[in-house]
Amino acid sequence: MKKKVVGIMLCAAMTAAVMAGCSSKETAAEAPAETEALEEETEEEAPAEAEEEKEASEESAGGTLIMATNAYFEPYEYYEGDQIVGIDVEMANAVAQKLGMELKVEDMEFDSIIPAVNSGKADIGVAGMTVTEDRLANVRFTKPYTTATQVIIVQEGSEIAGKDDLSGKTIGVQLGTTGDIFASDIENVSIEQYNKGMDAVQALTTGKIDAVIIDNEPAKQFVSKAEGLKILEEEFVTEAYAIALAKDNEELLEKINTALDELTADGTIQGIIDKYITAE
Repeated sequence: MKKKVVGIMLCAAMTAAVMAGCSSKETAAEAPAETEALEEETEEEAPAEAEEEKEASEESAGGTLIMATNAYFEPYEYYEGDQIVGIDVEMANAVAQKLGMELKVEDMEFDSIIPAVNSGKADIGVAGMTVTEDRLANVRFTKPYTTATQVIIVQEGSEIAGKDDLSGKTIGVQLGTTGDIFASDIENVSIEQYNKGMDAVQALTTGKIDAVIIDNEPAKQFVSKAEGLKILEEEFVTEAYAIALAKDNEELLEKINTALDELTADGTIQGIIDKYITAE
């Protein structure tokens, strides 16, 4: 009986040894295949991960800064061929570069700019835009980047010599501009609103209106291209231009203000203005 038990135990031990040997061989054989599969998977994931890291880096750098403007306000923004250029465009592009962003310019009617900023269609509104109480109720503004003057354009030979002579007259303005806002403060006047400043000037040229109130620099451009018009020496009002942002965009506001400080300090903004506006 003992011999039989011993025999069974020896058989079991030998069987276990054989199975252990087989298991070791299988593991050794499978290891290289598993390693190769892991290496292939790593190689496939590496380009995808690199691309994701690149996209994340570009996103952290700022992405695209969308600027809403009305490109009929030379020299601040206007078309040169199919490209929008001007003081505001170059200034905004310099700001975008400071932020590590790419500037994209969207042309629209002037009175559509603030709604575009508030709806998120645009990040900033830049269009020779003055800070006013009415606009502050809807958007926030950066620090001013330049000052400008509103002037009066009339026909040569007009009896209008200054703003006190505007009473009882018909005044042309660009819809939504400060010229539009300030004209409404004049007593006893009729105001004609136009989508573009040049449309108001054309109406003046044909005698449909008596005067146009508009920024001095665009006024110079309009008068230089139209016969029989002049700019009155008396300034209507002096104002500061700034960049409009949505009220809740505090982070971008701070970044742009910092960029404007740097661009003012190093002379970049003044250099842009001098490129378009020559001293008389």
